[in-house]
Amino acid sequence: MDLKKLLQPKTVAVIGASEKEGFGGDTCRNIIEYTEDLNNTYFVNPKRDRVFNRPCYKSISEIPSDIDMIIICTPQNTVEPMLIEASKKGCGGAVVFASGYSETGTEEGMKAEESLKKLCEELNIALMGPNCAGFVNYIDNVYPFAFISKKRDRKGNVGLISQSGQICLSLMETQDMKFSYAISAGNSKIITMEDYIDFLVDDDNTKVVSIYLEGVKEPGKFINSLRKAAIKRKPIVVLKAGRSEKGRKNAASHTGSLAGSDKTFDAIFKKFGVIRVDDVEELMATSNMLSIIDKLPHKSTFASMNLSGGETGVCADIGYNYGIEFPDFEEYTLAKLRQQLPSYASPNNPLDMTASLSYDAELYADALRTVMNDENIGTVLIGYTLLFEIADPAIYYMAEGIKRVVEEGGSKPIMILPFLENTRNYEYTEKLRDLGVPVLPPSVYAFKVVKYLADFVDYKYEDNTLEIALPENIDECGTKALSEVESKMLLKEYGVPVDEAYVVKSEFEAMEAAEKIGYPLVMKIESADILHKSDVGGVKLNINSLNEVSSAYNEIMVNVNTHKPTARINGILMQKMLPKGMEVIIGVNNDAQFGPMVLVGLGGVFVEVFKDVSLYPAPLNKSEAHKMISELKAYKMLTGYRGEKSCDLDALADMIVKISVFADKNKNTLSEIDINPLFVYPEGMGVGVADALVVLNN
Repeated sequence: MDLKKLLQPKTVAVIGASEKEGFGGDTCRNIIEYTEDLNNTYFVNPKRDRVFNRPCYKSISEIPSDIDMIIICTPQNTVEPMLIEASKKGCGGAVVFASGYSETGTEEGMKAEESLKKLCEELNIALMGPNCAGFVNYIDNVYPFAFISKKRDRKGNVGLISQSGQICLSLMETQDMKFSYAISAGNSKIITMEDYIDFLVDDDNTKVVSIYLEGVKEPGKFINSLRKAAIKRKPIVVLKAGRSEKGRKNAASHTGSLAGSDKTFDAIFKKFGVIRVDDVEELMATSNMLSIIDKLPHKSTFASMNLSGGETGVCADIGYNYGIEFPDFEEYTLAKLRQQLPSYASPNNPLDMTASLSYDAELYADALRTVMNDENIGTVLIGYTLLFEIADPAIYYMAEGIKRVVEEGGSKPIMILPFLENTRNYEYTEKLRDLGVPVLPPSVYAFKVVKYLADFVDYKYEDNTLEIALPENIDECGTKALSEVESKMLLKEYGVPVDEAYVVKSEFEAMEAAEKIGYPLVMKIESADILHKSDVGGVKLNINSLNEVSSAYNEIMVNVNTHKPTARINGILMQKMLPKGMEVIIGVNNDAQFGPMVLVGLGGVFVEVFKDVSLYPAPLNKSEAHKMISELKAYKMLTGYRGEKSCDLDALADMIVKISVFADKNKNTLSEIDINPLFVYPEGMGVGVADALVVLNN
């Protein structure tokens, strides 16, 4: 299917054209209002001769030329006959507003959708929807959109895709956003969200891809698009529904999407440098900011230039809360600022310039140049509340100063950071936009957006594998847990270091094994039916003599027979007692859509208490493994907190990589891995696998 026939059509027909309010009438109104040349747009309605004083054809067949795309504004039962008729006129694209498909949850709706999908495949028609609001191609002035909105110049470089028509319309209504495309995708059963994303990633007129996403249907396509965007350094900004249990349910019921595991989406986005935002305001502000700045900053550091001490303090505090780096100015910068600023100003970063320079364009430009030329600074934030109605003339001089600096060329990104809402004076917002200077939302939102920029600047696709172990043909007929010995032997084949172990089936064998192993040793029940050995009294630690071996053997067997009488027992596992180290967990969960997700975190009992973990898709390299470790809140403990020796983080990273390789190679059969605890020893002393569990798909 050719998306150009859908999204970049040369000829368009509106089926069900009307002057009434509703899909047919409102679509016609939009087309007449926004389309510069109507000669290649045709209206069709068997009951009308003219619509809005334009000729109206009785049928598609009567149209005197071939048609690239049709907009079907008629009920569900008319959709398929219209597609068949249009295909005879060369139609390759269609927008279908009608509902009554899978979103209803009924068998009838499901069948109708399958029939529609099959027909589109047969006719090779790229169909948007069904149950959608349509789209706007602002580059070519194509407007098959069913909602009325106030006319204004919306042409820009943000490619918006939304699985919610209302969110799409709300973003189109904001005066800040300007688009290359705005797509309200609906059910996305023929042309999918993944297809639209791929189209916009490849589109030269789209600088930023902005998405409201409820779920993914084609993981392979999705990953390919994210990979392509990462390599191109084209930002993808996503508002993904489904963080909460209710959000996941709502997302699934709204468009029939598979919501997937939310933490998995976080991990995927992290790997490919996708910016995930928390609400629609952030989606708008982040997309807008990235679309306006001419180029990305060379580093993720910021200077804040403010007109008062109070605003400077707000910048310092809120910036700190969001991890914004305000580096100290170089000495040459400080020396120049001391000359340029009033004697009572304090040249620090964030900077309180005082208001005096803001009433002189050249003095303001000089101070801006000074800050911008500091090697430590990547982006300049100008603290100023641009009120809707301007009373204070400072902005006139500041904007002129900014213009002079920008037009000299080679400037770093500049952004306006207001401290209150009631901002966005339209005239000056547009003037600043033309200079490549976005006006951010108020400070808390602003610094979240700034942090997204910093993280995107720091992301280097070269450091990541950009591969995902997407599963194929997973057998979902249940799972089978391996015993500890079976699990360790399987992992050993992939280079995971495990100590020599013996499985004994009698007290005598236990005593023989003890002599070979040496003391201290550990004894554990060996059974695939007992995953939590301590819970049934199946573990004995620090055994130091034959008497203790004998006692431990009998006690374990009695405990297990009491608590798990039906468990299949392989014997008792005996091995050298590992020295204590920092307890860490490494795990894997095989996501149904995106494959194995590798987890690392503080281990032992703490994993359930603190839930301090980092998740990342397999496969991964050593750089990615180190990044996972550094994201943990417990990272300070691993690097030698308060005089403690630093842990062997290189060995831990190696272990994570080995587990990811195992998960990648076994993506179709693996269900879970749990290595807990993994003891991490001081630097240079490696790691020790105390316990391991592998669960396979049956």
